[in-house]
Amino acid sequence: MKRVTASLKTKVLLLSIVPLILVTVAITMISLTQARILSEQEINTFEENLLRSKRQELEHYVEMAMNAIEHIVRRSEPGDEAAEREVKRILNDLTYGDDGYFFVYDPDGVNLVHPIQPELVGEDLIGLQDANGKYVIRDLIDIAEKGGGFYRYVWRKPSKGDLEDKLSFVVQIPKFNWMMGTGLYIDDIAKEVAAIRLKVTRNIRNTFFTVVVILAGTVIIIALVGVAINMHASQLADERLRELAHRHVQFQVGQRRNFARELHDGINQLMVSVKFRLELARDKLRKQDDSAVNDLEKGCDVLNMAIQEVRRVSHDLRPIQLDDLGLESALYSMTSDFSERTGIDANVRIELPEQRLPDDIEITLYRITQEALTNIEKHAEADNVGLRIWSRERFIWVEISDDGKGFVPDKQESGIGLLNMRERTELISGRFSMRSKPGAGTRIRAGFAIV
Repeated sequence: MKRVTASLKTKVLLLSIVPLILVTVAITMISLTQARILSEQEINTFEENLLRSKRQELEHYVEMAMNAIEHIVRRSEPGDEAAEREVKRILNDLTYGDDGYFFVYDPDGVNLVHPIQPELVGEDLIGLQDANGKYVIRDLIDIAEKGGGFYRYVWRKPSKGDLEDKLSFVVQIPKFNWMMGTGLYIDDIAKEVAAIRLKVTRNIRNTFFTVVVILAGTVIIIALVGVAINMHASQLADERLRELAHRHVQFQVGQRRNFARELHDGINQLMVSVKFRLELARDKLRKQDDSAVNDLEKGCDVLNMAIQEVRRVSHDLRPIQLDDLGLESALYSMTSDFSERTGIDANVRIELPEQRLPDDIEITLYRITQEALTNIEKHAEADNVGLRIWSRERFIWVEISDDGKGFVPDKQESGIGLLNMRERTELISGRFSMRSKPGAGTRIRAGFAIV
């Protein structure tokens, strides 16, 4: 009943919390997705604006270079070597910033001007590829022949010596049939975009964590409110359930004790009296009729079996030793019989409170010890057994341990003996624990509250 009630409360609580969680998660995911899409669009717009400013700057530099050589090109003729040398000199001297320069190539991809890497001058670079596999010089020449334009590729940055993204703008000098251009490294743009993307990602993550914290706080508040609302009723129900179970156990113990006493003192005594009279009659008839004696002997045997069965049933219902000798003496007698029967040494330490324990606790302690010793005898292969009973802080504890072969609890804890001990303990609101390990023996402990 307690488990069913707890399960029902859990289901009701989940029915109130799960929809809230699902709706919150759905709204959060949609909001985060939209925020991520919008932020990516803004980042792309920001990157495009930066690239646009770079393009305008490159167009300005190329226009400046063309103005610088325009008067020489205008006066020269195709094949004018002097004019070509002068144009190369001017473009070679035109540098800006740490990494700004102009380059010139002929239609075959031979470098004519490169102030930063003069070792490339005169080299045929038509087949040169960058880190992404682009044919850089060939593509730049094609763009220039089509009227000029922009091209993005990877090139070594002079100030750092590393390969970086570069954006170039090229045009054609028609009279010389040259491709001329300049470029700007855009690694700074990549860094700015990466920094902004990191910041946006951090903001989205922080928003997500904030939502999670708010959701967790809401769930906790709802759970606490639900627990607070049901706490009083639950406590009353648990108290009534425990009281009912306790009264039921006490009633059963009393009934069993009365029935066992009736069997032992009533029916059993009558049967013993009948047995004595039958034996007396047998002795008297022994000299007269052997067949009558045989019948009486068989009757005595059957009656003796009935007496033993009545004693066994009486003991199973309620050990008479508990009433006649008390719990401590009954347990000492049990362990003594156990040692004589099995040859296993038993170390017994019993420290009971001065006031006698309630009947339901006494019978439960006795039965748990009896069941544990039975399991040890059947399965443990132990040499030593320990039985300890003590009281502490209004609790009476029993512990039975052995040095046998042990077992894996997950696989064997569902056995009838262990299940009976656990159920007996829980029936009167006790605490039960079992610890075992292969090769290291087993320890069973149960505790019960005493007033």
